[in-house]
Amino acid sequence: MRVGLHALGIGDGARPEVIRAVATAAEAHGFARLWCGEHVVLVDAPASRYPYSADGRIAVPADADWLDPLLALTFAAAVTSRIELATGVLLLPEHNPVLIAKQAATLDRLSAGRFSLGVGAGWSAEEFAALGVPFAGRGRRTEEYLAALRTLWAEDPASYAGEFVHFDAIRVNPKPLRGGRLPVVVGGNSDAALRRAVALGDGWYGFALPAADVPARVAVLADECARRGRAFDELTVAVALSDGTPDHLPALDAAGVTELVVVAAPPPAPDAAAAWIAELARTWMRPGA
Repeated sequence: MRVGLHALGIGDGARPEVIRAVATAAEAHGFARLWCGEHVVLVDAPASRYPYSADGRIAVPADADWLDPLLALTFAAAVTSRIELATGVLLLPEHNPVLIAKQAATLDRLSAGRFSLGVGAGWSAEEFAALGVPFAGRGRRTEEYLAALRTLWAEDPASYAGEFVHFDAIRVNPKPLRGGRLPVVVGGNSDAALRRAVALGDGWYGFALPAADVPARVAVLADECARRGRAFDELTVAVALSDGTPDHLPALDAAGVTELVVVAAPPPAPDAAAAWIAELARTWMRPGA
């Protein structure tokens, strides 16, 4: 099982010297992938419930620096050469899909094919309101935007007509390096997210899950694959735990998880990053873990 790292883009992890230090050290120590999440907007007193914590509140302060994940990962791509990159996740219905098609393919080209687009439907009504995007119907919008992205990456010229997206005979270049197809990972822990991952994605990213809940979630994913006639091993299965220790790794591997994503905040001093990454590697990638 691979080990990825979700540590960039927020707070100290938003500083360019820290991104450089963490990314290069993570590559040197064998981490498989760097993940970077997104929020365009945070508010001081949200009414929306954060779905990944027991108290319904996001731990990141509203006034924290939070980088755009595509730009942050482009910077990380420039200082590395092997480690993979993924948004974890980009809130797709908040964006114009034609623009995202170009931005994601550009990052894929600049990283020599190391990028996967992780997407989610979003949970913050306040964020959608600030961006002028309807919060209702965001699941349908996500699915249609994914279909539009696939069309834009594969066809030239490309046309699409749906409920939310309309374009006719347009050319959006560059294309992704892998035959006009960019890997898409669908994030979210709900049954709807799992169904979306099987129907439209190349993988699933479960975030802040208790280790004990992972086998059941993966079983739902496998059942949905069987229902749709899709081979389960076609999907990547990445999970970030809310209560993770290396002792959980054998059970995760047995359940079908292909990547354990370590979520951690980097040290503020760039010269401490190498030692910090080395300690994470010793903890999570030790023999027998």
